[in-house]
Amino acid sequence: MSSVTVLRGPERRRRWSRTEKARIVAESLEPGAVVTAVAHRHDVHPNLLHLWRRQARQAAGRGVSFLPVRVAVEKAAPAGSGSIEIELSSGTRVRVDAQVDEGALVRVLRALGR
Repeated sequence: MSSVTVLRGPERRRRWSRTEKARIVAESLEPGAVVTAVAHRHDVHPNLLHLWRRQARQAAGRGVSFLPVRVAVEKAAPAGSGSIEIELSSGTRVRVDAQVDEGALVRVLRALGR
């Protein structure tokens, strides 16, 4: 019969502070950095470093961000624009502005004059 030896000792799992995680993630995001190399340099499993990077991206997405805005300038109406009121013999009043289509106005006046 064989025996099994159970080793008891301090836990291998290390607790990382937010500052340490942020520093290691920032190092892994530098141009030319290799995630695996950064992880080994800090004695972190590469999968854990990938998790921290994903969490950092998600946290950054929840932050405040600003988008460029373009304000469209409204064209001012011509200085001479105004309106005219036409009173027909029947007492009906028609008010039109200076931009009225002449053909449409003639048709309206003919229809009202009947």
